[in-house]
Amino acid sequence: MAVTILVLRALGLGDALTGVPALRGLKRRHPGHPLVLAGTEPVASWLRRLGVVDEVVPTPGLSGPPPGLGLGPHLAVNLHGRGPQSHRMLLAGGPEELIALDCPDAGYRSTTVWRGDEHEVDRWCRLVRDAGGDCSPEDLRLDIPSLSTDVVLVHPGAASTARQWPPERWIAVVSELQRAGRRVMLTGGRHERELCGLISKPTGCEDASGRYDLDELAQVVAGAALLVSGDTGVAHLATAVGTRSVTLFGPTPPQWWGPAIDRELHTVLYRGTEPGDPHADQPDEALLRISVDDVLAAAVTALG
Repeated sequence: MAVTILVLRALGLGDALTGVPALRGLKRRHPGHPLVLAGTEPVASWLRRLGVVDEVVPTPGLSGPPPGLGLGPHLAVNLHGRGPQSHRMLLAGGPEELIALDCPDAGYRSTTVWRGDEHEVDRWCRLVRDAGGDCSPEDLRLDIPSLSTDVVLVHPGAASTARQWPPERWIAVVSELQRAGRRVMLTGGRHERELCGLISKPTGCEDASGRYDLDELAQVVAGAALLVSGDTGVAHLATAVGTRSVTLFGPTPPQWWGPAIDRELHTVLYRGTEPGDPHADQPDEALLRISVDDVLAAAVTALG
């Protein structure tokens, strides 16, 4: 019986997508072995449907039981973080071996160490390559059938307040795009309906917040003319499917989380000089230094 490869990455959409190259590298390194993702739903099951992983152990963060319990003989791989909590969670499942970044606090030593100033995609590819796997940022690509809408998608929300550009600026951007004859659609989760409503009501643009599941959203993004958003999961989706994008960065710099492939398709706007606090309860100052004119100029250029 083939030993299972258990991978922990119990994070959101953007984090999951930046981990896809490493997951594919593990599949190449261990052909014929089931690749099981301990991840959050619905993202984990979506990656299973796409064939990126074989099975899923729903894992909503690091506070639950170890995902390796009851799994039988398995190799555990930590693509979640540098530890110690994530390391301990995997070790508690009794793996035959753990592949992870060096973490003395968890009693785990490795020659692969954390580097602070490194792109997220490169970090996890490096870990897998050090373990004998073959992967690169080119593995970010996803083959998603598109719903050809030629719409400009505007995604105003983000997981943290620090990454949310003010609604009044989104209103100005949407209004100008509409004046230029563009069809604009707002996207967002159900929890972002109120925010999207603040933008759709004065502009009259289509509001699709809460309308699509992840499979449908991916198809809509794949068929869009352009995505304009902050540094959030849907921006990574645009990278994966090759849709042009304009992404507003702050507080995190794009050299850590920006598009890692097809840079000619993706415009990043960043006005910071050093990383800010991603958990702040106010929009980041670097993000606020991006003007409406900056975004419109980038969008017009991207749309040709």
